[in-house]
Amino acid sequence: MHPPVTVTSEIPRRGFLRVAGGAAVALPLGMLAGCGTERDASTLRIAFQQFGSDTNLQRWLAGVAEAFTAKNPGTSVELVPIVASTNDYFTKNELLMASPRSCPDVVFEDSFILQSDIAAGYLQPIDDLVEAWEAWETFYPASKEAAKDPEGRVHFIPTETDTRGIYYHKRVFEKAGLPTEWQPRTWDDIAETAAVIRDANIGATGMFMFCGKAQGETASMQGFEMLLYGTKDTLYNPDTQKWVAGSQGFIDSLAFFKRQFDEGLTLPVARHFDPNLMDAVQATMFPEGELGILIDGSWISFLWAEGSLAPWPTWPEDVGVAAMPTQHGETPGSTTLSGGWGWTIPTHARDRDMSFVLIKELCSLENQVQRNISGGTLTTRRDVAMNEEYRSYSPTVGFFTDMLESAYYRPAFAVYPEVSTALQDTMDTVMVGDKTPEQAAAWYDAKLIELVGEENVETRKA
Repeated sequence: MHPPVTVTSEIPRRGFLRVAGGAAVALPLGMLAGCGTERDASTLRIAFQQFGSDTNLQRWLAGVAEAFTAKNPGTSVELVPIVASTNDYFTKNELLMASPRSCPDVVFEDSFILQSDIAAGYLQPIDDLVEAWEAWETFYPASKEAAKDPEGRVHFIPTETDTRGIYYHKRVFEKAGLPTEWQPRTWDDIAETAAVIRDANIGATGMFMFCGKAQGETASMQGFEMLLYGTKDTLYNPDTQKWVAGSQGFIDSLAFFKRQFDEGLTLPVARHFDPNLMDAVQATMFPEGELGILIDGSWISFLWAEGSLAPWPTWPEDVGVAAMPTQHGETPGSTTLSGGWGWTIPTHARDRDMSFVLIKELCSLENQVQRNISGGTLTTRRDVAMNEEYRSYSPTVGFFTDMLESAYYRPAFAVYPEVSTALQDTMDTVMVGDKTPEQAAAWYDAKLIELVGEENVETRKA
């Protein structure tokens, strides 16, 4: 008999941990609700996000943990599912990691918040551990880079990633008299196709891109950055190690959003202020043919699988996928952004070496293939990408996986979440018509200097 795998209940939200100026604000231990009891030193805790009643990740973890404890007699694994929205998960997770008494040993971390948690001192570097791990060489270079802090130290084992592109509804295209095999070459091609759908009087909105603060990081990454990185400009210049202000690409990206609203190519402005809009778009509007073009992530077809939240049995026949084109068709012709999740070892983990042994079990080739399939995610590794079971689990997995070799990642700095919020505010002002794209870009430039310091900004002439 091997030690049991246990699952704790959700940690109640009794307090917040705030990070200001890179330092964690300590909370009394009494506020670490549900985690103040002592535990056996041989128990490893895994903390992870659970989306409502979706226990997919928990079931997979339970199976891996059972195998791990069988191989490591005397060690038990405790699963700590944190039922929360994304932002609340970050807060609760930081609350746990802040104290040795409550800290998990392994944490499922979003790459979006990784640098902030590193800067706050919650996570420890694991360079020495990955250097001795043969599987590390199979990870895509971009995924490995995203796992490092600005000094180049590894803190993160990326296990599932994503890319972004265009989904289009073939039945909507047919009704509008459009060809059902479609790959736009430019932004204009997208807008002009959306206009045809708008004018066809078939009860469908032409296109949708996430925009504005109500949509959070989704608007920054699946919206604005999918445009900006298709221009000659980016948010950050790694060659000069400075953030970019004053770029024409920034203005042009905002102008493309303005065009969507001005020309009625997308949903009305008021709909974009609905924080639940994502669910409506992905699970209802697009499947039901109320939307022709959707710029979104590689994972969303998982929602349409049998037994999932919005089953759509005919989606493989009804949906086409296309790469997001560059602005005017410039080389390389398309662009995509990647993010993703992975495993970290907190600073206060009880047993660093055994925590990494557990991570290696989580990341075995067999386990990783099954996790990517069960979670509807893309792999971060070339060996998994070559696995036939992985490549055949979805009609679109090969298309989106092949994008990884040339994908962009968000700037890997602790300040990025604040820069992202400024992007969302900027989109809002253009969306409601308070500012022109030029005025909104100027506001962002001033805010960027405030956030990162003038010495860390290069200003280009638009």
